[in-house]
Amino acid sequence: MHDIIKGQVLHLFEFLNHTLGLDSSLAGFLSEFISLLILFGVSYIVYKITVRLMWKIIIPVLKKSKNQFDDFLVEHHFFRNLAYVVPALIMYYFVGDILQKMPLIGNIIFLSLEVSFVVIAIVVFNSVLNTVNDFYSRYEFSKDHPIKSVIQIFKIVSYIVALFGVVAILFDKNLSSLVVSLGAVSAVIMLIFKDAILGFVGGLQLIFNKMLAIDDWISMPRFGADGTVTEINLTTVKVQNWDNTIVTIPTYSLVSESFQNWKGMQESGGRRIKRSLFIDVHSIRFCTPEMISKYKEMEALTPYINTTETDIQKYNTENKINPEVRVNGRRQTNIGVFRAYLESYLSTRKDINTDMTFMVRQLAPNEKGLPIEIYLFTKTTEWVAYEAVQSDIFDHILAVVPEFGLKVFQYPTQASNVQH
Repeated sequence: MHDIIKGQVLHLFEFLNHTLGLDSSLAGFLSEFISLLILFGVSYIVYKITVRLMWKIIIPVLKKSKNQFDDFLVEHHFFRNLAYVVPALIMYYFVGDILQKMPLIGNIIFLSLEVSFVVIAIVVFNSVLNTVNDFYSRYEFSKDHPIKSVIQIFKIVSYIVALFGVVAILFDKNLSSLVVSLGAVSAVIMLIFKDAILGFVGGLQLIFNKMLAIDDWISMPRFGADGTVTEINLTTVKVQNWDNTIVTIPTYSLVSESFQNWKGMQESGGRRIKRSLFIDVHSIRFCTPEMISKYKEMEALTPYINTTETDIQKYNTENKINPEVRVNGRRQTNIGVFRAYLESYLSTRKDINTDMTFMVRQLAPNEKGLPIEIYLFTKTTEWVAYEAVQSDIFDHILAVVPEFGLKVFQYPTQASNVQH
């Protein structure tokens, strides 16, 4: 092949020299230039043929296979990038036979081709890395152990190796001597890649300590993050907030600072309701016989009222309590009956998880009144459904408070001070 090319260049030279009567030096340069253009054209045509054959033969076969790894290779242009090797090899092996009278241009082209081999290798390698990442991400366990940060480390290392390879080619240096000299500039490299190094270390800690995974709901007020994790990169973690805004958090910040992960709540099968309403203490009093009769008619309270009244009467009788003095002995209060009603009402709701912590309790009184806290868990952890359940519960509670002769405390307003 080499002899054929040399012969064709010689024939072209003779044609330009003898037939057209050009100067031999000019004819030599012109013949090599035309031959170089032809070689470029042939290389391009061979590249297009190679790509066409891949699309017509190789890629259809791969798409029919059940293995999805090759599908990801096609998606990340692995074969198209690999096809660049063909024209580069043709140019590399035949350009020397063409450029006999232009050694400087020949050397420049040789150097360019050697650099192009390095670039093609990096592009192909990146296609493989992207394929590995996407193929791995198909599996469910990849959410708990993402490898994107590791893939990015491999990419950075490959870029550094490629850079040293290009420098070695351009300056005709031994690659090993460049690696040895790396120690002299290691401090500069550490400074340049400080964020990447910290991010990589932080990412490994997040993954191996199972602190964070894709689709986790996290809150980090300092960065304005309150949403689901969509991506864990080498240097950043992407969070899509509930308002669909995207927040990027430095990976290392998630290790060095505190953040709230709601994954435990989501996996527990219940989401907590912990909310209080404040009862005006001036509305709290002992129950009268009329009030007891009224409460007995409430189906949710009938068993409680009957049992409690029996216990109270037995205690007062055994201890010879004077019923005329209201503070003597034991009596029911409207606030106590109200708490009993809330427990009965909430326990019958099908959207409440009674297998988890469930209580209605009093907290310490304060300037707003007596807090009655609802502490329980819903069966749903989905945000919208959870808010609907919580709102429905407190709609009912606020509406039923007056039935027990109680009042919900609220700060005085101009409307409440109007004399009627």
